[in-house]
Amino acid sequence: MNTEKDFSPLTPNIVRALNDKLYEKRKVAALEIEKLVREFVAQNNSTQIRHVIQILASEFALSQHPHSRKGGLIGLAACSIALGKDSGLYLKELIEPVLTCFNDSDSRLRYYACEALYNIVKVARGAVLPHFNLLFDGLSKLAADPDPNVKSGSELLDRLLKDIVTESNKFDLVAFVPLLRERIYSNNQYARQFIISWIHVLECVPDIHLLDYLPEILDGLFQILGDNSKEIRRTCEVVLGEFLKEIKKTPSSVKFAEMANILVIHCQVADESKLTNDLIQLTAMTWMREFIQLAGRVMLPYSSGILTAVLPCLSYDDRKKNTKEAASSCNHSLMKLVTPEDDNDEEEDEKSESTTTPSREETKVQSDGSDVLNASQDSVGFSNISFFTPASNERPQVTLNLDGIVQVLDRHLHDSSTGMMTRIAVLKWLYHLYIKTPRKMFRHTDSLFPMLLKTLSDESDEVILKDLEVLAEIASSPAGQTDLVGSCDITDKLELKVPDKSTNKAVDSSPSTPSMNSYFYKFMINLLKRFSLERKLLENRGAFIIRQLCLLLNAENIFHSMADILLKEEDLKFASTMVQTLNTILLTSAELFQLRNQLKDLRTPESYALFCCLYRSWCHNPVATVSLCFLTQNYKHAYDLIQKFGDLEVTVDFLMEVDKLVQLIESPIFTYLRLQLLDVENNPYLIKALYGLLMLLPQSQAFQLLSHRLRCVPNPELMRTVDESKYMDAKQVSSKRAPHVQIDYNELLQHFDRVQSKHLEVRHQRSGRAPEHSDRKII
Repeated sequence: MNTEKDFSPLTPNIVRALNDKLYEKRKVAALEIEKLVREFVAQNNSTQIRHVIQILASEFALSQHPHSRKGGLIGLAACSIALGKDSGLYLKELIEPVLTCFNDSDSRLRYYACEALYNIVKVARGAVLPHFNLLFDGLSKLAADPDPNVKSGSELLDRLLKDIVTESNKFDLVAFVPLLRERIYSNNQYARQFIISWIHVLECVPDIHLLDYLPEILDGLFQILGDNSKEIRRTCEVVLGEFLKEIKKTPSSVKFAEMANILVIHCQVADESKLTNDLIQLTAMTWMREFIQLAGRVMLPYSSGILTAVLPCLSYDDRKKNTKEAASSCNHSLMKLVTPEDDNDEEEDEKSESTTTPSREETKVQSDGSDVLNASQDSVGFSNISFFTPASNERPQVTLNLDGIVQVLDRHLHDSSTGMMTRIAVLKWLYHLYIKTPRKMFRHTDSLFPMLLKTLSDESDEVILKDLEVLAEIASSPAGQTDLVGSCDITDKLELKVPDKSTNKAVDSSPSTPSMNSYFYKFMINLLKRFSLERKLLENRGAFIIRQLCLLLNAENIFHSMADILLKEEDLKFASTMVQTLNTILLTSAELFQLRNQLKDLRTPESYALFCCLYRSWCHNPVATVSLCFLTQNYKHAYDLIQKFGDLEVTVDFLMEVDKLVQLIESPIFTYLRLQLLDVENNPYLIKALYGLLMLLPQSQAFQLLSHRLRCVPNPELMRTVDESKYMDAKQVSSKRAPHVQIDYNELLQHFDRVQSKHLEVRHQRSGRAPEHSDRKII
């Protein structure tokens, strides 16, 4: 430095001492400067004061010579001490050159700059707050300084500044938040510690409402929560906990919607191998749970994103038990927010286009001639789903983004890696949406239906049960009602019965008005097609699925429609197997007790129609047809059928079915049949039919069982000792069937012959043999 340059009012001795390499000499010069500035203060000579500060800043603190910079720093601190309470008038000139030295490459000089600024701030106190952003920016850099002395000095200055902010009511939070938002994304461990400590301090000051700006820094806080330092994570947990407590106290002033997407992002784990990610996910999920409970329907526009994050967590094991429980709570709370009013808001403008009660989406369901529901042509993929876009920007009216929710649910159903509990939750959501928003949901039915059918092959019984509930709701919801006659390609009009709540307990499973819509018959068609394509599904789960459907829907409708469909089935082997399955269910399932009683008595025209419908399809399986006649007490017709068995090809499978029928006759289902054996005179064809079965069987265990039963039939002569009037009573009881309904049993026998002729022809074609024509003429 040129010592001959004029630095007045600084004396040459002061200038030389400030440039000296020895700290003691620079300190002496600082004392002289302090004395000089005090004189100017006493004289109220602000011009000279500014001149001294300007010389110390430009000629010393910003000098190229390191010793000069050190002298300038101690000189500026001396000026501040001399100015005292008046230092606030010159803070900009005092602070800026010191902060510039924070970037010096010399660690000792950075330490002196920190020391100088400490003295300046200590004197000015609250007056430094207008320059807080500059101070904070400089301190955030020193917090990550590699030199321990510099770091120690910065910590002292940091504590002093925190004390000033805490005791002041003039802190400009609005001006500070942009800087905080920028610095919070630092990856440096010490910088993060510095940032989180300041947020903790500001959050604890009653007059500083940092919660209003939480959306600006929440994402950064979750980033810090994933730091490798245990101490930083703990501090961040405390800060987030304090924020959450404040949110619970003052929910009306919280900007829930602005933070929803941030939580959605952090509820999803990108790398499960990092333990810190588990903490982030658990914390975010906990926040999400509280947000849904506190904000209510404000969170609905973000439902698709929330479900994207929540659903996978439901399949976590006990290692993430807390996260799983929080996710489950989020899921249940979010589901409760969906109400019937969400089914109305988008329909108001379209009412003029529809003249019928069913909503317009129902009219979109059209028959394609093949009785198969077509999947939507729009592919469902990650790129097409806007998980984090609210459905509406209007805060007063919250709308449900149903399309986004359905896309998320459908994607999870299609994903083979989806856990069992997640699949169950998805199906519960679909069922809930069909209950609460049926009109909107039926827009998506065609695209959802194929996957719902495929889910019937799931390994979990619980998943299948929930899947059946959804399918049953689709098949019975009034919102899906369309013209049934045009959508069903059947010869006879299928009249579907509405279940009676007083007699069918299955109705209680659905809050909807019980009715069978056009999807019901399509469901039955596709279900049978799936059984035909997946024989293992039929063998392992067929009976289970049909029994559950009989609980959820009307059992008579199910059997009636399946019988109609099987009547036109081209795969005769499948038709025979399916009839055998349906027959076993009909005769053995507790769920079909009412239907069995209806068929047993045949007291109404409807029961006669059902019997004839079942009979025509049951003809695919001769033994099942006989058992149906036993059930309906058509013993003479059963005997006539057994007489025709001599014309059939008796195979091992056929004899096994007869064996099973004998076992069924001994079961509680046919108790009434066994009791009728006591009335020999009025039931001769029952005895003949049973003897016919006995003659068909080889001398096996079933033969012995039936033979023993027939030996117990009483002698008619012995039974004549009973009063004849009782026989008349018995005849009257047995003739309580509807007198105005006549069944053409000859036509039924001819139908049986035709069906069995087709089966015989198919079997011979498979074996390569020409069919052997029977002497009996088939009409």
